[in-house]
Amino acid sequence: MDIKTIGVVGAGQMGNGIAHVMALSGYDVLLNDINQDALEAAVARIDKNLERQVSREKISADAKAEAMGRIKTTLKLPDLGTTDLVIEAATEREEIKHQIFDTLKPHLAPHTILTSNTSSISITRLASRTDRPERFMGFHFMNPVPMMQLVELIRGIATDEPTYKACLNIVERLGKTAASAEDFPAFIVNRILIPMINEACYTLYEGVGNVASIDNAMKLGANHPMGPLELADFIGLDTCLAIMNVLHDGLADTKYRPCPLLTKYVEAGWLGRKTKRGFYDYRGETPVPTR
Repeated sequence: MDIKTIGVVGAGQMGNGIAHVMALSGYDVLLNDINQDALEAAVARIDKNLERQVSREKISADAKAEAMGRIKTTLKLPDLGTTDLVIEAATEREEIKHQIFDTLKPHLAPHTILTSNTSSISITRLASRTDRPERFMGFHFMNPVPMMQLVELIRGIATDEPTYKACLNIVERLGKTAASAEDFPAFIVNRILIPMINEACYTLYEGVGNVASIDNAMKLGANHPMGPLELADFIGLDTCLAIMNVLHDGLADTKYRPCPLLTKYVEAGWLGRKTKRGFYDYRGETPVPTR
């Protein structure tokens, strides 16, 4: 199938990044959100990030202008029904994703492929809420999308080969690398990464080290570019907790029990960079550890 138009549901950090790389690679993009301010902020961020690429001579000014011209926005979710492929990039809550697919269902063209950027939720279960489980799969981009080279492709139990091949072709056109993952909780990257972050939370919770010492230990001792608690703030503590809950519920193993301290931070609304407070306080000129 020849994919020319792509609908993106959700104009947040992941959605605007996906729209950015798709438009830059020549796809016409229709970006949807329920909030006009979010759409305007997303377009402004894409413009800023493309300009940064121009200044670093990664792309030409003409390429930037052409990419921006390929991006359109809409507040009406049904408008995405005419696109060739839809990528759902809403918040990591299954009930919200169900609502999106239920709303889209009567408006989708027969050939449209549906995908989800979920980082942990069962693709088979999401597909069962649609009228096209054979044309549904996981299309999991890494954050930040323009910089990260990996895309996880996850088939549901009913996903057919043409759907997989169509998504694989897109990944290759983007100049990224695909990793095929089985439909198990959190797939590959987050099955490994998020429990590590959760263990760092336990290390903090139990007083083994403070925020700075834990992050510095992993950066200098394991050569990680970012400490696990700093990374948790970047991802969003609510997203980390949601993924740990998916792992705990889906695999029924106590080793995936979310750290109580992670739960406490989320309950306090300290979700990381997006709320200016998490394991670090970002309200000043430089981040300051909160513990």
